[in-house]
Amino acid sequence: MDMLIGQKPNQPAPADLIVDGDQASFMKDVIEASRSIPVLVDFWATWCGPCKTLTPALEKLVRAAGGRVKLVKIDIDKNRALVTQLSQLGLPLQSVPTVAAFWQGQIADMFQGALPESEIRRFIDALLKMAGTTAPSADLIAEARQAIEQHDFQLAAQLYAASLQEDPEKPEAWGGLARALLAAGEPDRAQEVIDEVPPKIADHAEITGAKSALALALEGKEAAGKLAALQARLAANPADHQARYDLATAQNALGEREQAAESLLDIMRRDRKWNDDAARLQLLKFFESWGFDDAATMAARRKLSTLLFS
Repeated sequence: MDMLIGQKPNQPAPADLIVDGDQASFMKDVIEASRSIPVLVDFWATWCGPCKTLTPALEKLVRAAGGRVKLVKIDIDKNRALVTQLSQLGLPLQSVPTVAAFWQGQIADMFQGALPESEIRRFIDALLKMAGTTAPSADLIAEARQAIEQHDFQLAAQLYAASLQEDPEKPEAWGGLARALLAAGEPDRAQEVIDEVPPKIADHAEITGAKSALALALEGKEAAGKLAALQARLAANPADHQARYDLATAQNALGEREQAAESLLDIMRRDRKWNDDAARLQLLKFFESWGFDDAATMAARRKLSTLLFS
């Protein structure tokens, strides 16, 4: 993602958030620590092949969590008495790797085997949610959305890009970054972002919405240059539905969402089935590109519902 602006590298975790534990330190490092911060315990062994891939992934994600979760690594061969004690408490440690999550002094969840990084991330996100906190990527996305509302699109792009450094498979961050760049007047960079979306999330609503926003922006760019001519055509003939349709496309490209929706709704009021229902279908594209929870989408959807069912 070389084109992403404002990338923030993962900050190193404080020294006491990734530690090697043993029987003597287990109570302090895990049980007591888990009363204030979720703790992951990685039970591993030197002869364990999958451990060699799981442990680095755990360390990476703990660093990415920015101090919100702790990792304690325990070599089962050097801590047999502890393993026996925990097994008697019901923690299955017959095979490694095994990762147990502790919160408030209790085992909250666990998994066995070398899971893919995306699944480990979901495991940690669920643990943080249970502990009443959120992953850093969620905070960054919330800040980015606030920046969008304040029309600070460059800051929003930086925040979305930073979120992708924390979680490269976050569709909200990919879609948000593309939209922010588009709003900042950088459609080419927005297209580059869309092109780099991981295939496994390419059909997510956030991604398809961003693609739709980009397509509509490119479609409306030419129409926006003819804004005065379109308005003149409508002044001369209010029933010129093609002019009003093109005007809606131009208004959307200019960020005038309410006006764009109203132009299409006006066509439907005058001739609901004009051009094979083109006005309604274009309005649905607007909804997808704006986002289904956007204020303009919700307002226009209510008007559309009233129009269709009246």
